[in-house]
Amino acid sequence: MFYPLQRHVAYYHKALLYLLCLLGLAGCATFSEDGGFNEVQKTTQRYIKQTPVWANSNEVKQKSAEQVKALLSPPLNIENVVQIALLNNAQLQADFYSLQLAEADLVQAGRLPNPSFSMLYAKHRGDYTIEQSITMNVMALFTMGKATAIEKKRFEATQNNMVLYVLSMARQTRNAYINALAAKQAVDYLQQVNESAEATYQLAKRMHEGGNWNKLEVGREQGFYMESALALSHAENACIQAEEALTALLGLKHPADFKLPARMMDLPDAEDNLKTVNRADFSKRLDLEQTRLQVEALAKRLGLSKTTRLIDVLEIGPASVLEGRRGDPVKKGLELRFELPLFDWGTAKVKRAEAMYMQRLHQANNQAILAASEVRAQYSQYMTSFNIAQRYRDEVVPLRKSMLQESLLQYNSMLMSPFALMVAAREQVAAVNDYIEALRVFWLAESDLEMALVGSPLDSEGSVL
Repeated sequence: MFYPLQRHVAYYHKALLYLLCLLGLAGCATFSEDGGFNEVQKTTQRYIKQTPVWANSNEVKQKSAEQVKALLSPPLNIENVVQIALLNNAQLQADFYSLQLAEADLVQAGRLPNPSFSMLYAKHRGDYTIEQSITMNVMALFTMGKATAIEKKRFEATQNNMVLYVLSMARQTRNAYINALAAKQAVDYLQQVNESAEATYQLAKRMHEGGNWNKLEVGREQGFYMESALALSHAENACIQAEEALTALLGLKHPADFKLPARMMDLPDAEDNLKTVNRADFSKRLDLEQTRLQVEALAKRLGLSKTTRLIDVLEIGPASVLEGRRGDPVKKGLELRFELPLFDWGTAKVKRAEAMYMQRLHQANNQAILAASEVRAQYSQYMTSFNIAQRYRDEVVPLRKSMLQESLLQYNSMLMSPFALMVAAREQVAAVNDYIEALRVFWLAESDLEMALVGSPLDSEGSVL
Protein backbone atom coordinates (compact mmCIF):
# COMPACT_ATOMS: atom_id res chain seq x y z
CA MET A 1 0.00 0.00 0.00
CA PHE A 2 2.86 2.40 0.82
CA TYR A 3 5.03 1.19 -2.05
CA PRO A 4 5.41 4.62 -3.69
CA LEU A 5 6.71 6.09 -0.44
CA GLN A 6 9.19 3.25 -0.01
CA ARG A 7 10.20 3.42 -3.64
CA HIS A 8 11.12 7.06 -3.44
CA VAL A 9 12.88 7.21 -0.10
CA ALA A 10 15.91 8.71 -1.81
CA TYR A 11 13.71 11.48 -3.20
CA TYR A 12 12.47 12.41 0.26
CA HIS A 13 16.00 12.28 1.59
CA LYS A 14 16.86 14.97 -0.94
CA ALA A 15 13.81 16.96 0.18
CA LEU A 16 14.85 16.73 3.79
CA LEU A 17 18.36 17.82 2.78
CA TYR A 18 16.81 20.85 1.13
CA LEU A 19 14.91 21.71 4.30
CA LEU A 20 18.03 21.28 6.42
CA CYS A 21 19.82 23.74 4.16
CA LEU A 22 17.06 26.25 4.86
CA LEU A 23 17.47 25.64 8.56
CA GLY A 24 21.21 26.21 8.20
CA LEU A 25 20.56 29.52 6.47
CA ALA A 26 18.25 30.52 9.31
CA GLY A 27 20.87 29.76 11.96
CA CYS A 28 20.38 27.92 15.23
CA ALA A 29 19.10 30.01 18.13
CA THR A 30 20.14 28.72 21.56
CA PHE A 31 19.60 29.61 25.19
CA SER A 32 22.24 31.51 27.13
CA GLU A 33 23.86 29.98 30.21
CA ASP A 34 22.60 32.62 32.62
CA GLY A 35 19.24 33.42 30.98
CA GLY A 36 20.21 37.09 30.79
CA PHE A 37 20.40 37.38 34.59
CA ASN A 38 24.04 38.49 34.71
CA GLU A 39 23.12 41.66 32.88
CA VAL A 40 20.37 42.28 35.45
CA GLN A 41 22.87 41.82 38.29
CA LYS A 42 25.43 44.11 36.69
CA THR A 43 22.94 46.91 35.97
CA THR A 44 21.36 46.66 39.42
CA GLN A 45 24.68 47.16 41.16
CA ARG A 46 25.12 50.50 39.45
CA TYR A 47 22.34 51.74 41.74
CA ILE A 48 22.56 49.70 44.97
CA LYS A 49 25.27 47.86 46.89
CA GLN A 50 23.31 44.65 47.29
CA THR A 51 23.39 41.77 44.81
CA PRO A 52 20.22 40.06 43.53
CA VAL A 53 20.39 36.28 43.31
CA TRP A 54 18.21 34.03 41.17
CA ALA A 55 17.75 30.82 43.14
CA ASN A 56 17.02 28.63 40.12
CA SER A 57 18.88 25.56 41.39
CA ASN A 58 19.08 23.63 44.66
CA GLU A 59 22.71 24.62 45.08
CA VAL A 60 21.94 28.35 44.79
CA LYS A 61 18.91 27.96 47.08
CA GLN A 62 21.06 26.34 49.77
CA LYS A 63 23.72 29.01 49.50
CA SER A 64 21.11 31.79 49.68
CA ALA A 65 19.50 30.22 52.76
CA GLU A 66 22.87 30.14 54.53
CA GLN A 67 23.54 33.76 53.64
CA VAL A 68 20.10 34.84 54.89
CA LYS A 69 20.68 33.01 58.17
CA ALA A 70 23.99 34.82 58.68
CA LEU A 71 22.46 38.23 57.89
CA LEU A 72 19.62 37.64 60.38
CA SER A 73 21.96 36.95 63.28
CA PRO A 74 22.75 40.55 64.36
CA PRO A 75 20.14 43.36 64.55
CA LEU A 76 19.20 44.36 61.03
CA ASN A 77 20.60 47.46 59.38
CA ILE A 78 19.23 49.09 56.25
CA GLU A 79 21.88 47.46 54.02
CA ASN A 80 21.38 43.91 55.27
CA VAL A 81 17.62 44.10 55.18
CA VAL A 82 17.65 44.85 51.44
CA GLN A 83 20.08 41.98 50.75
CA ILE A 84 17.83 39.54 52.61
CA ALA A 85 14.84 40.60 50.50
CA LEU A 86 16.81 40.17 47.27
CA LEU A 87 17.79 36.67 48.37
CA ASN A 88 14.61 35.47 50.01
CA ASN A 89 11.52 37.24 48.62
CA ALA A 90 9.44 34.58 46.87
CA GLN A 91 7.61 36.97 44.53
CA LEU A 92 10.89 38.43 43.30
CA GLN A 93 12.20 34.93 42.63
CA ALA A 94 9.04 34.22 40.64
CA ASP A 95 9.49 37.44 38.66
CA PHE A 96 13.00 36.38 37.64
CA TYR A 97 11.46 33.62 35.51
CA SER A 98 10.12 36.35 33.22
CA LEU A 99 13.65 36.37 31.84
CA GLN A 100 13.38 32.71 30.92
CA LEU A 101 9.99 33.27 29.29
CA ALA A 102 11.31 36.20 27.24
CA GLU A 103 14.41 34.30 26.18
CA ALA A 104 12.26 31.34 25.13
CA ASP A 105 10.31 33.69 22.83
CA LEU A 106 13.61 35.03 21.45
CA VAL A 107 14.96 31.54 20.74
CA GLN A 108 11.65 30.48 19.22
CA ALA A 109 11.68 33.49 16.89
CA GLY A 110 15.09 32.36 15.60
CA ARG A 111 13.89 28.90 14.64
CA LEU A 112 11.94 27.84 11.58
CA PRO A 113 8.64 26.03 12.09
CA ASN A 114 8.71 22.27 11.63
CA PRO A 115 7.99 20.98 8.10
CA SER A 116 4.61 19.34 7.44
CA PHE A 117 4.10 15.96 5.83
CA SER A 118 0.78 15.18 4.17
CA MET A 119 -0.43 12.07 2.37
CA LEU A 120 -3.59 11.20 0.46
CA TYR A 121 -4.36 7.54 -0.24
CA ALA A 122 -7.35 6.34 -2.27
CA LYS A 123 -8.11 3.03 -4.02
CA HIS A 124 -10.88 2.10 -6.43
CA ARG A 125 -10.99 -1.22 -8.37
CA GLY A 126 -7.25 -1.53 -8.58
CA ASP A 127 -6.61 2.14 -9.37
CA TYR A 128 -4.71 4.12 -6.76
CA THR A 129 -4.43 7.78 -5.98
CA ILE A 130 -1.53 8.47 -3.67
CA GLU A 131 -0.30 11.99 -3.01
CA GLN A 132 2.60 12.76 -0.69
CA SER A 133 4.21 16.09 0.09
CA ILE A 134 6.53 17.78 2.56
CA THR A 135 6.02 21.51 2.97
CA MET A 136 7.31 24.22 5.21
CA ASN A 137 6.45 27.85 5.82
CA VAL A 138 9.22 29.63 3.89
CA MET A 139 7.61 32.99 4.72
CA ALA A 140 8.89 32.44 8.24
CA LEU A 141 12.40 32.29 6.78
CA PHE A 142 11.99 35.66 5.07
CA THR A 143 10.59 37.33 8.20
CA MET A 144 12.82 35.56 10.71
CA GLY A 145 15.36 38.39 10.89
CA LYS A 146 12.79 41.02 11.82
CA ALA A 147 10.91 38.68 14.13
CA THR A 148 14.14 37.88 15.97
CA ALA A 149 15.03 41.57 16.20
CA ILE A 150 11.61 42.29 17.72
CA GLU A 151 11.97 39.53 20.31
CA LYS A 152 15.52 40.67 21.09
CA LYS A 153 14.20 44.15 21.90
CA ARG A 154 11.51 42.58 24.07
CA PHE A 155 14.10 40.47 25.86
CA GLU A 156 16.22 43.57 26.52
CA ALA A 157 13.11 45.37 27.78
CA THR A 158 12.37 42.43 30.10
CA GLN A 159 15.91 42.59 31.47
CA ASN A 160 15.54 46.32 31.97
CA ASN A 161 12.18 45.90 33.68
CA MET A 162 13.62 43.18 35.92
CA VAL A 163 16.24 45.66 37.11
CA LEU A 164 13.39 48.02 37.97
CA TYR A 165 11.61 45.21 39.86
CA VAL A 166 14.76 44.55 41.88
CA LEU A 167 15.27 48.23 42.68
CA SER A 168 11.58 48.63 43.51
CA MET A 169 11.85 45.67 45.90
CA ALA A 170 14.88 47.33 47.49
CA ARG A 171 12.92 50.56 47.98
CA GLN A 172 9.87 48.76 49.41
CA THR A 173 12.10 46.89 51.84
CA ARG A 174 13.94 50.05 52.91
CA ASN A 175 10.62 51.80 53.51
CA ALA A 176 9.20 48.86 55.44
CA TYR A 177 12.35 48.74 57.57
CA ILE A 178 12.14 52.49 58.30
CA ASN A 179 8.44 52.20 59.20
CA ALA A 180 9.07 49.22 61.48
CA LEU A 181 12.01 50.93 63.19
CA ALA A 182 10.08 54.18 63.71
CA ALA A 183 7.09 52.25 65.07
CA LYS A 184 9.31 50.33 67.49
CA GLN A 185 11.00 53.53 68.67
CA ALA A 186 7.62 55.19 69.19
CA VAL A 187 6.41 52.22 71.25
CA ASP A 188 9.55 52.28 73.43
CA TYR A 189 9.15 56.00 74.09
CA LEU A 190 5.39 55.83 74.73
CA GLN A 191 5.90 52.97 77.18
CA GLN A 192 8.14 55.25 79.23
CA VAL A 193 5.60 58.06 78.96
CA ASN A 194 2.78 55.75 80.00
CA GLU A 195 4.71 54.45 83.02
CA SER A 196 5.50 58.03 84.06
CA ALA A 197 1.85 59.08 83.57
CA GLU A 198 0.64 56.15 85.63
CA ALA A 199 3.07 57.00 88.46
CA THR A 200 1.97 60.65 88.37
CA TYR A 201 -1.68 59.64 88.45
CA GLN A 202 -1.11 57.35 91.44
CA LEU A 203 0.73 60.18 93.18
CA ALA A 204 -2.14 62.58 92.41
CA LYS A 205 -4.63 60.15 93.98
CA ARG A 206 -2.57 59.95 97.15
CA MET A 207 -2.23 63.74 97.23
CA HIS A 208 -6.00 64.02 96.90
CA GLU A 209 -6.53 61.50 99.68
CA GLY A 210 -4.22 63.63 101.85
CA GLY A 211 -6.26 66.72 101.05
CA ASN A 212 -3.50 68.46 99.05
CA TRP A 213 -5.05 68.18 95.55
CA ASN A 214 -8.59 68.70 94.42
CA LYS A 215 -10.62 66.47 92.10
CA LEU A 216 -9.95 68.65 89.05
CA GLU A 217 -6.19 68.24 89.38
CA VAL A 218 -6.52 64.49 89.88
CA GLY A 219 -8.85 64.29 86.87
CA ARG A 220 -6.28 66.03 84.69
CA GLU A 221 -3.60 63.49 85.62
CA GLN A 222 -6.01 60.64 85.12
CA GLY A 223 -6.92 61.99 81.68
CA PHE A 224 -3.27 62.26 80.66
CA TYR A 225 -2.66 58.70 81.86
CA MET A 226 -5.64 57.41 79.86
CA GLU A 227 -4.53 59.34 76.75
CA SER A 228 -1.00 57.93 77.01
CA ALA A 229 -2.39 54.40 77.40
CA LEU A 230 -4.53 54.82 74.27
CA ALA A 231 -1.59 56.27 72.34
CA LEU A 232 0.53 53.31 73.41
CA SER A 233 -2.13 50.86 72.20
CA HIS A 234 -2.28 52.56 68.80
CA ALA A 235 1.53 52.58 68.59
CA GLU A 236 1.78 48.89 69.50
CA ASN A 237 -0.71 47.95 66.79
CA ALA A 238 1.11 50.13 64.25
CA CYS A 239 4.34 48.41 65.25
CA ILE A 240 2.81 44.96 64.67
CA GLN A 241 1.51 46.00 61.24
CA ALA A 242 4.89 47.47 60.25
CA GLU A 243 6.81 44.42 61.41
CA GLU A 244 4.45 42.08 59.55
CA ALA A 245 4.89 44.09 56.35
CA LEU A 246 8.67 43.84 56.73
CA THR A 247 8.42 40.12 57.47
CA ALA A 248 6.52 39.50 54.25
CA LEU A 249 9.05 41.42 52.13
CA LEU A 250 11.92 39.52 53.72
CA GLY A 251 10.23 36.20 52.94
CA LEU A 252 10.32 35.13 56.59
CA LYS A 253 7.73 33.18 58.56
CA HIS A 254 7.45 35.37 61.68
CA PRO A 255 8.65 38.78 62.99
CA ALA A 256 10.50 36.87 65.70
CA ASP A 257 12.92 35.68 63.00
CA PHE A 258 14.67 39.08 62.95
CA LYS A 259 15.85 41.71 65.44
CA LEU A 260 15.61 45.48 65.02
CA PRO A 261 18.00 48.04 66.52
CA ALA A 262 16.82 50.34 69.28
CA ARG A 263 16.39 53.49 67.19
CA MET A 264 16.40 54.94 63.69
CA MET A 265 19.45 56.25 61.88
CA ASP A 266 20.50 59.75 62.89
CA LEU A 267 19.67 62.71 60.71
CA PRO A 268 22.56 63.96 58.49
CA ASP A 269 24.49 66.73 60.23
CA ALA A 270 24.03 69.37 57.53
CA GLU A 271 22.62 69.99 54.07
CA ASP A 272 26.10 69.43 52.61
CA ASN A 273 25.66 65.71 53.38
CA LEU A 274 22.36 65.43 51.51
CA LYS A 275 21.77 63.94 48.08
CA THR A 276 21.84 66.17 45.04
CA VAL A 277 20.03 65.79 41.72
CA ASN A 278 21.37 66.77 38.32
CA ARG A 279 20.51 66.15 34.67
CA ALA A 280 22.95 63.23 34.41
CA ASP A 281 21.14 61.41 37.25
CA PHE A 282 17.77 61.90 35.59
CA SER A 283 19.03 60.57 32.25
CA LYS A 284 19.73 57.22 33.94
CA ARG A 285 16.06 56.47 34.56
CA LEU A 286 15.55 52.87 33.48
CA ASP A 287 11.84 53.18 32.73
CA LEU A 288 12.60 55.81 30.07
CA GLU A 289 15.20 53.48 28.57
CA GLN A 290 12.69 50.64 28.59
CA THR A 291 10.12 52.84 26.87
CA ARG A 292 12.68 53.61 24.16
CA LEU A 293 13.21 49.86 23.62
CA GLN A 294 9.46 49.29 23.40
CA VAL A 295 9.07 52.06 20.82
CA GLU A 296 11.90 50.58 18.75
CA ALA A 297 10.29 47.13 18.93
CA LEU A 298 6.99 48.58 17.72
CA ALA A 299 8.78 50.31 14.86
CA LYS A 300 10.27 46.98 13.80
CA ARG A 301 6.86 45.36 14.12
CA LEU A 302 5.46 48.00 11.79
CA GLY A 303 8.11 47.11 9.23
CA LEU A 304 7.22 43.45 9.61
CA SER A 305 3.53 44.21 9.08
CA LYS A 306 4.32 45.98 5.81
CA THR A 307 6.46 43.05 4.68
CA THR A 308 3.75 40.46 5.24
CA ARG A 309 0.68 42.52 4.45
CA LEU A 310 -0.26 40.47 1.33
CA ILE A 311 1.24 37.03 1.95
CA ASP A 312 1.15 36.00 5.57
CA VAL A 313 1.57 32.26 5.06
CA LEU A 314 3.65 30.84 2.20
CA GLU A 315 4.41 27.12 2.27
CA ILE A 316 6.51 25.25 -0.29
CA GLY A 317 7.95 21.77 -0.51
CA PRO A 318 8.48 18.65 -2.67
CA ALA A 319 5.50 16.51 -3.62
CA SER A 320 4.91 13.15 -5.35
CA VAL A 321 1.66 11.98 -6.92
CA LEU A 322 0.61 8.53 -8.09
CA GLU A 323 -2.54 8.22 -10.17
CA GLY A 324 -3.40 4.87 -11.72
CA ARG A 325 -2.07 1.40 -11.19
CA ARG A 326 0.45 0.51 -8.49
CA GLY A 327 3.27 0.08 -10.98
CA ASP A 328 2.65 3.32 -12.87
CA PRO A 329 5.32 6.05 -12.62
CA VAL A 330 5.08 8.54 -9.83
CA LYS A 331 4.89 12.22 -10.74
CA LYS A 332 7.29 14.47 -8.84
CA GLY A 333 7.04 18.19 -8.28
CA LEU A 334 6.56 20.99 -5.79
CA GLU A 335 3.55 21.95 -3.75
CA LEU A 336 3.00 25.67 -3.18
CA ARG A 337 0.38 27.00 -0.80
CA PHE A 338 -0.36 30.60 0.23
CA GLU A 339 -3.19 32.89 1.18
CA LEU A 340 -4.99 34.72 -1.61
CA PRO A 341 -5.48 38.40 -0.69
CA LEU A 342 -9.00 38.55 -2.09
CA PHE A 343 -10.75 40.05 0.91
CA ASP A 344 -7.99 41.12 3.33
CA TRP A 345 -5.19 43.14 1.70
CA GLY A 346 -3.41 43.72 5.00
CA THR A 347 -4.20 47.43 5.22
CA ALA A 348 -5.94 47.00 8.57
CA LYS A 349 -2.88 45.24 9.99
CA VAL A 350 -0.56 48.03 8.84
CA LYS A 351 -2.90 50.75 10.15
CA ARG A 352 -3.11 48.99 13.49
CA ALA A 353 0.68 48.78 13.76
CA GLU A 354 1.02 52.47 12.82
CA ALA A 355 -1.58 53.46 15.41
CA MET A 356 0.16 51.41 18.12
CA TYR A 357 3.49 53.02 17.26
CA MET A 358 2.18 56.60 17.30
CA GLN A 359 0.22 55.94 20.49
CA ARG A 360 3.33 54.60 22.23
CA LEU A 361 5.42 57.49 20.92
CA HIS A 362 3.08 60.07 22.49
CA GLN A 363 2.90 58.00 25.68
CA ALA A 364 6.70 57.99 25.83
CA ASN A 365 6.77 61.78 25.52
CA ASN A 366 4.21 62.13 28.31
CA GLN A 367 6.15 59.65 30.45
CA ALA A 368 9.31 61.77 30.17
CA ILE A 369 7.38 64.88 31.26
CA LEU A 370 5.85 63.04 34.24
CA ALA A 371 9.24 61.58 35.19
CA ALA A 372 10.84 65.02 35.32
CA SER A 373 7.95 66.33 37.42
CA GLU A 374 8.20 63.32 39.75
CA VAL A 375 11.91 63.90 40.37
CA ARG A 376 11.42 67.61 41.10
CA ALA A 377 8.49 66.94 43.44
CA GLN A 378 10.30 64.16 45.26
CA TYR A 379 13.44 66.27 45.68
CA SER A 380 11.32 69.04 47.18
CA GLN A 381 9.76 66.52 49.57
CA TYR A 382 13.23 65.29 50.51
CA MET A 383 14.62 68.75 51.28
CA THR A 384 11.48 69.89 53.10
CA SER A 385 11.37 66.78 55.29
CA PHE A 386 15.05 67.28 56.17
CA ASN A 387 14.47 70.91 57.16
CA ILE A 388 11.49 69.95 59.32
CA ALA A 389 13.31 67.09 61.06
CA GLN A 390 16.38 69.28 61.55
CA ARG A 391 14.33 72.00 63.25
CA TYR A 392 12.72 69.46 65.55
CA ARG A 393 16.15 68.04 66.44
CA ASP A 394 18.00 71.34 66.85
CA GLU A 395 15.26 73.67 68.08
CA VAL A 396 11.90 72.23 69.13
CA VAL A 397 13.00 69.22 71.22
CA PRO A 398 15.84 71.10 73.03
CA LEU A 399 13.45 74.00 73.68
CA ARG A 400 10.76 71.76 75.18
CA LYS A 401 13.36 69.97 77.27
CA SER A 402 14.77 73.23 78.68
CA MET A 403 11.26 74.52 79.35
CA LEU A 404 10.41 71.39 81.27
CA GLN A 405 13.59 71.70 83.34
CA GLU A 406 12.83 75.35 84.09
CA SER A 407 9.22 74.47 84.99
CA LEU A 408 10.50 71.81 87.37
CA LEU A 409 12.78 74.34 89.09
CA GLN A 410 9.89 76.79 89.48
CA TYR A 411 7.62 74.04 90.76
CA ASN A 412 10.20 73.01 93.35
CA SER A 413 10.44 76.67 94.37
CA MET A 414 6.64 76.72 94.68
CA LEU A 415 6.45 79.33 91.89
CA MET A 416 4.46 77.12 89.51
CA SER A 417 1.37 74.99 89.90
CA PRO A 418 1.50 71.22 89.33
CA PHE A 419 -0.86 71.66 86.39
CA ALA A 420 1.56 74.02 84.58
CA LEU A 421 4.37 71.52 85.19
CA MET A 422 2.31 68.73 83.65
CA VAL A 423 1.54 70.90 80.62
CA ALA A 424 5.28 71.41 80.07
CA ALA A 425 5.87 67.64 80.37
CA ARG A 426 3.16 66.88 77.83
CA GLU A 427 4.55 69.43 75.41
CA GLN A 428 7.93 67.70 75.60
CA VAL A 429 6.27 64.33 74.95
CA ALA A 430 4.52 65.73 71.90
CA ALA A 431 7.77 67.26 70.61
CA VAL A 432 9.66 63.96 70.87
CA ASN A 433 6.84 62.07 69.15
CA ASP A 434 6.76 64.64 66.36
CA TYR A 435 10.53 64.37 65.92
CA ILE A 436 10.34 60.57 65.57
CA GLU A 437 7.66 61.02 62.90
CA ALA A 438 9.65 63.74 61.12
CA LEU A 439 12.73 61.50 61.11
CA ARG A 440 10.68 58.64 59.64
CA VAL A 441 9.29 60.91 56.90
CA PHE A 442 12.78 62.10 56.01
CA TRP A 443 14.26 58.62 55.57
CA LEU A 444 11.23 57.56 53.53
CA ALA A 445 11.66 60.65 51.36
CA GLU A 446 15.29 59.75 50.75
CA SER A 447 14.34 56.20 49.77
CA ASP A 448 11.62 57.46 47.43
CA LEU A 449 14.00 60.01 45.88
CA GLU A 450 16.47 57.24 45.06
CA MET A 451 13.70 55.33 43.29
CA ALA A 452 12.50 58.45 41.49
CA LEU A 453 15.97 58.74 39.94
CA VAL A 454 15.72 55.11 38.76
CA GLY A 455 12.14 54.88 37.54
CA SER A 456 9.14 52.63 38.08
CA PRO A 457 8.51 49.14 36.69
CA LEU A 458 6.33 49.03 33.58
CA ASP A 459 3.93 46.40 32.27
CA SER A 460 4.10 44.95 28.77
CA GLU A 461 2.06 47.88 27.44
CA GLY A 462 4.40 50.44 28.96
CA SER A 463 2.16 51.54 31.83
CA VAL A 464 3.62 52.14 35.31
CA LEU A 465 2.83 49.29 37.69
